[in-house]
Amino acid sequence: MQSFLDRGFTHFTGVPCSLLKGLFRILESPQCPARYLPAPREDTAVGVASGLTLAGSKAVVLMQNSGLGYSLNVLTSFTLIYDVHLPLVVSWRGHDGNDAVEHDVIGRELTHLLDVFDLPWTVLDPQAPQQSVDAFLKQHDGGRRTAVLIVKEGV
Repeated sequence: MQSFLDRGFTHFTGVPCSLLKGLFRILESPQCPARYLPAPREDTAVGVASGLTLAGSKAVVLMQNSGLGYSLNVLTSFTLIYDVHLPLVVSWRGHDGNDAVEHDVIGRELTHLLDVFDLPWTVLDPQAPQQSVDAFLKQHDGGRRTAVLIVKEGV
């Protein structure tokens, strides 16, 4: 969280996920200096973060990988073509084929899907979270690329 704050990120939006519950707990705390805006769907979160970015704020989108599927239209028809690049934190449900059946297909194909859309990605290393977030934000390149931080284990 501190890496985001240190780089001026002021807003987070997204849909809660059990793998990201620790992050949501921090964001929902009254002591958190960042503002959390809950979203009903991941594509809505992308829209909210895009608006915040265009208004001059720095926003992060939090989502499950299942929500990435229906966010691709917003990403490809708006954010990527108009250079509104967002950092996406995506939980990787079904990566090991041992999750609820609805997560297995996209879980198996997540990194391939990101590669198809030329979205650089970093998998969060729980042994070196700060370094993982720093690498991810380097891929985001100060807002010049949409990048994805993949979270496999609960944070």
